[in-house]
Amino acid sequence: MHKIKLVTDSTSDLSPELLKKHDIEVVPLHVIFKDKDYRDNIDLKTQDMYKIVKETNSLPKTAAASPGEFTEVFQKFLDQGYEIIFIGIGKNFSATYQSAHTAKQSLGSDLIHLIDSANLSSGTGLLVLKAAKYRDEGLNALEIKHKVEALVPKVRSQFVIDTLEYLYKGGRLNALATAFGTMLKIKPIIKVRDGLMAVGKKGRGSVKAAVDIMLNEAFIEKEAIDEDFLMITHSLAYDNAEYIKERLSAELKIKNVYETDAGCVISSHCGRGTIGILYILK
Repeated sequence: MHKIKLVTDSTSDLSPELLKKHDIEVVPLHVIFKDKDYRDNIDLKTQDMYKIVKETNSLPKTAAASPGEFTEVFQKFLDQGYEIIFIGIGKNFSATYQSAHTAKQSLGSDLIHLIDSANLSSGTGLLVLKAAKYRDEGLNALEIKHKVEALVPKVRSQFVIDTLEYLYKGGRLNALATAFGTMLKIKPIIKVRDGLMAVGKKGRGSVKAAVDIMLNEAFIEKEAIDEDFLMITHSLAYDNAEYIKERLSAELKIKNVYETDAGCVISSHCGRGTIGILYILK
């Protein structure tokens, strides 16, 4: 049986510590300001991206990882005798999965297995961590692929958006809705379900009010939440992350609760202060 190498992309928002611990390779997406191209979380960190946004009063464009970048990574690990499992951002959100598919076809290898997470941020990351768990339990690549694909529809990802500015500048919200929402201090909760994003309930006032709505929805499902992993992922929302951890520790029994930072690509679409709770149902 071949050794198994797990590969993901930078939007899975796993921390450097988790990547190192579970021996996970990352293919970065791209963040582009005018003519300058940065590799997500390699050449540019989220804090610095926000500084450039403020200085230029413009959002960056984002771009998928290219087929050539995947070919290089896949070939490197094939040469080392690995069988590869790639779990990446949902194909409805980025062309990154298609790039991985093109790379696999160009290499013509049956030792490369692709999984569409139908998700984003650490919703993808949760599936990568599950794959690492299965690998460490001794499952082969096809067994891991089938078990992870069965979990895809069970991932629950939801985020509170603090500012509507980034949704507006990114073309995802019109000017009237932005002005109206800002005036009423609406904090929408964005959910990812079945490979698509949708607006769930809306908090009013502070982010914490919307966070409480998000937490209460998780508590309703607490008996059904998989106990292996839960993620708190945010874009520079450290105070609210601490608040969520305190509330979760009092209500849920989860073996591993991880706090991770949203990278530049995810943050460029949702904005500073965004925070999410992500988990898998049993």
